[in-house]
Amino acid sequence: MFKIAITFKRKQGLSVEAFRAYRRDVHAPLLLSIPEAKLIRRFVVSLPVQAPHWPEPSFDALVEGWFDSMEGIDALYLSENFQTKVDPDHINFIDLRTVQRMICEEHVVSGS
Repeated sequence: MFKIAITFKRKQGLSVEAFRAYRRDVHAPLLLSIPEAKLIRRFVVSLPVQAPHWPEPSFDALVEGWFDSMEGIDALYLSENFQTKVDPDHINFIDLRTVQRMICEEHVVSGS
């Protein structure tokens, strides 16, 4: 199984609440509406919480998507539907200069 992990900051001037609402109520349904989204085996969005003894995170969200193969990742992200419908929406809530991506394979050290 392969995973794409993406971190990013919200668009400048967008409140945390507006960023989270847009991502949840507009962008996620848009992504899940394209047929290629069926290739995603698991999809998780992690959002920062107040942690007094820890430094402020350098991003506003961590998105993780699991796929059966590298071809599945490419089939989603390189598809015409993603390129023309989903990707253009990112500018509405993400500071595109801050996007970091990593394609990875998990190696569980502890737990299930």
